[in-house]
Amino acid sequence: MQKLLIITIILVSGFTSAQTNYEKGMEKAFALWQDQKMDDAENMFERISNAESKEWLPHYYIAQINSIKSWNIKDDTILKAQLGKAQEHLNSAIILSAENPEILVMQAQVLTNWVAFDGMTYGMKYSGKITELYSKAEKLSPNNPRVMYCKAEWAMNSAKYFGQDTTPYCDAIEKSIKLFTNFKPESSLYPTWGKDRAEQGAKSCKE
Repeated sequence: MQKLLIITIILVSGFTSAQTNYEKGMEKAFALWQDQKMDDAENMFERISNAESKEWLPHYYIAQINSIKSWNIKDDTILKAQLGKAQEHLNSAIILSAENPEILVMQAQVLTNWVAFDGMTYGMKYSGKITELYSKAEKLSPNNPRVMYCKAEWAMNSAKYFGQDTTPYCDAIEKSIKLFTNFKPESSLYPTWGKDRAEQGAKSCKE
């Protein structure tokens, strides 16, 4: 009985240590990112994703970093490398956490990078898919502020492109800000981004 108790303690201690190492690694990656060391943060997330094969969040953040880095890229070779890497890690995240609204939103963001880069080439190819991703995310998590804001932002930009009224989407952006204020992520490692973008979008609506 005593031996069994010792074995149990060892196993539990090992599990706790592994969890702590994962959390510490993620927090270090976030700190690097906050210090504008985006490449170092990405490398840290990659090391974590290799060590923690059952965790979807490291893959998610690698995709997000590559999406962010791609916004002002004009070189299609660089863009393809960055967005290709983002897609690779999104695919891994989807395998680990299917039907995840956060991953669906990030997938839509990555596809939007392509449309922003070359609307003539990628608009027809991805616009319908982006709308579909946001609709699916909304069904899964209607009160997720990133879902509401990003869906409204995409619809607003599409409306602007076609010269349509954007007022309904301004209302949705305002609503998303309230959701951001009250939103509680599942853990300190889960996505929390978007409120500043929503506030900027609401400000633009009033200009």
